[in-house]
Amino acid sequence: MTDQVVTRFAPSPTGFLHIGGARTALFSWLYARGRGGRFLLRIEDTDRERSTPEATQAILDGLAWLGLDHDGEAVSQAAGAERHAQVARQLLDAGKAYKCFATQDEIQAFREAAKADGRSTLYRSPWRDADPAKHPDAPYVVRIKAPQDGATVIADRVQGDVTIRNDQLDDMVLLRSDGSPVYMLAVVVDDHDMGVTHVIRGDDHLSNAARQMMIYQAMGWDVPVWAHIPLIHGPDGKKLSKRHGALGVDEYQRMGYPAAGMRNYLARLGWSHGDDEFFTDAQARDWFDLDGIGKSPARFDFKKLENLSGQHIAAADDAALLHELQGFLRATGQEPLSDAKATLVEKAMYCLKERAKTFPELIEKAEFALTDRPIVPDEKAAKALDNVSRSILAELTPQLQNASWTKDVIETVMTEFAERKETKFGKLAGPLRAALAGRSVTPSVFDMMLVLGQEETLARLTEAAGRKPG
Repeated sequence: MTDQVVTRFAPSPTGFLHIGGARTALFSWLYARGRGGRFLLRIEDTDRERSTPEATQAILDGLAWLGLDHDGEAVSQAAGAERHAQVARQLLDAGKAYKCFATQDEIQAFREAAKADGRSTLYRSPWRDADPAKHPDAPYVVRIKAPQDGATVIADRVQGDVTIRNDQLDDMVLLRSDGSPVYMLAVVVDDHDMGVTHVIRGDDHLSNAARQMMIYQAMGWDVPVWAHIPLIHGPDGKKLSKRHGALGVDEYQRMGYPAAGMRNYLARLGWSHGDDEFFTDAQARDWFDLDGIGKSPARFDFKKLENLSGQHIAAADDAALLHELQGFLRATGQEPLSDAKATLVEKAMYCLKERAKTFPELIEKAEFALTDRPIVPDEKAAKALDNVSRSILAELTPQLQNASWTKDVIETVMTEFAERKETKFGKLAGPLRAALAGRSVTPSVFDMMLVLGQEETLARLTEAAGRKPG
């Protein structure tokens, strides 16, 4: 085996990128990237009827959104069919595989008789040791010669040593009667040819490992390190399915979760590093190890995802957050922000990203920067703009006309104005929110004024002071 770690993600392009697949890809990516290794992508498109270019694109888009970059070109499994068949023929020539001429009817009859006698229904072909000179001129499959005694031990980094008695293994078919290779053969040949050193995948593949090891051993190839990870369950402890909510990574992007929050949450789903919940990509790469993966299925928890997403939005670089916000708008079929609005939103990021858990929440808070005059207040905000409030705004506006536009100065002007009016600043906040944003829930009045600038702030206050209530 080479010294360099090589992992792979090998999805079937029959639909979107499932959340479970995304976590498998993330674990493989983290393991390789944290060790200076390579992370490869193989599209297992051998099911020609169900594999579609659209599904392949959905997988590529999902990985791109999650920021899981792969090395080199994505490999198509279907394109390697001739190479897979060639390996089966090599095993045939070496006497480690054989031609089986049994028909489906004969196999079925064998199983029914075995069941009636209380014997194992595992098919034992009479052609395994047959003299090639007696082979008929008829269709055949190529089967591997499975070991018949002893046991196969799958040394798994997550599950521990898993022992399977060899008399439980059948002589697996490698080539169908039409000469096409089976999936189990294709996986092994591709993993070997791609130099994969560590196979990290769902534990629903654990039973496949023993059968795939037969091919590795028959070819004299190094067996990769296995790491079979438990599946993801819903909050009710049952296998994650549509009834639990979103299954595809694309849906989480459209719900407005930031990719960093999603990566952090998926990494914590079944893997732990002490009590650490929130961590950066760099920390995840440094810390991730197969030993930290639990043996029990992880439960998907939307509240934890939201909490981590909020922390990542708060910690994000403003420009990077704006870039991802634009990506969210495109993914949801909305118009991206114009240059002018984007500049304003980036300027406002410091007061938008605290306590926003998703991009829709961030946009809601940014409404004051996204809306244009005339500001039309919503029903609740409109109630704050009665005749008394409007006359107060009319008095306040000239006070702000010559003020230096800093938070301290604005705050002083407002506080002194409220004192002269023998009221508290809190009483002014409602009308000011309504005038500046047309909403009753917004960032702080001072932050909105600083972001909008003096000219636009005064224009909005003047307009609101002159508006008739109702």
